[in-house]
Amino acid sequence: MIPGFVDGHIHLDKSFVGDRWQPHHPAHDLKHRLAIEKRQLAQAAPIAERACALIQQAVSFGTVAMRSHVDIDSTTGLTHLHAVMEAREKWRDIVNIELVAFPQAGVISSPGTADILDAAIQDGVEVVGGIDPTTLDGAADRQLDVVFGVADRRDVKVDIHLHEPGQQGIQQLYRIAERTRALGMAGRVAVSHAYSLGDVSGETLDGIAQALADAGVAIMTNAPGNHDFPPVLTLREAGVNVFAGNDNIRDAWWPYGNGDMLQRAMLVAYRSGFYTDEELNVALDMATRASAAVIGLDDYGLAPGHEATFLVLDAPNAAAAVAEVTPRREIVRKGRFWTPETPA
Repeated sequence: MIPGFVDGHIHLDKSFVGDRWQPHHPAHDLKHRLAIEKRQLAQAAPIAERACALIQQAVSFGTVAMRSHVDIDSTTGLTHLHAVMEAREKWRDIVNIELVAFPQAGVISSPGTADILDAAIQDGVEVVGGIDPTTLDGAADRQLDVVFGVADRRDVKVDIHLHEPGQQGIQQLYRIAERTRALGMAGRVAVSHAYSLGDVSGETLDGIAQALADAGVAIMTNAPGNHDFPPVLTLREAGVNVFAGNDNIRDAWWPYGNGDMLQRAMLVAYRSGFYTDEELNVALDMATRASAAVIGLDDYGLAPGHEATFLVLDAPNAAAAVAEVTPRREIVRKGRFWTPETPA
């Protein structure tokens, strides 16, 4: 028996699950990738339909909660958001979905996005997002002023995509940690990806790990196959909450993924070189308790007095389930065995 899975980072508006297969098209830079994505999404099934298909698939694997980043920008406005909200409403009684207003095209470099971020929060989004303040926007402090300004004014959380490399990424993390401390937002700020943490010396890593832990900034990784990624054990030993998510699933960014957080836990463990039962259990924790803490789930987990929602896996123990990605599993919701079905 284990707690239900919690996907700490997914993009419900981007996936082609529930639609026809879309071959991957290589891109030479971010702007080219965004152009390809817009073209493919324009030809795809409606967002709400695809989002529901991915939610159903994730739920069938035992996901009970997720944090979904949803694109907002000056051209799409809140159309993606409202479509995902429609899907969320259909699944409200089955899965807890927290939404992030994600400025995929930038904040400062995309005029009008700051106002759209604020409007998204007013429409019911729980988290304000950001992305690569220096490499994408060319204005680190100005982007962070907007993101943390909205979070402080609207009393919401922060989750920033950070792909910036090496020392540049580390300096960005120090800026984020400092703003988190200054606003008293410990436990309410996350940085997704943070590739730079896997690309610096041990001394540099120790320093930023302590700063993140002291500030209460969490780190999300999906252990992507083509990037350095945060060293999980080092960060956790320093006191940083490191959690996991699937990120993109069968979309314009890459063709992989199926929504199974047990498979994601295995991939995190595999890429991290985890072999012992203790290490394999860390990967499982990242896909359950650690992600639940970031979302702020109440009544979560196997404890007296909590809701009886959990998974029963056909495996000798949790470490074995991660290592083999146990296919057979039963879902118990509120004390009853449950078969996923599309909600009315």
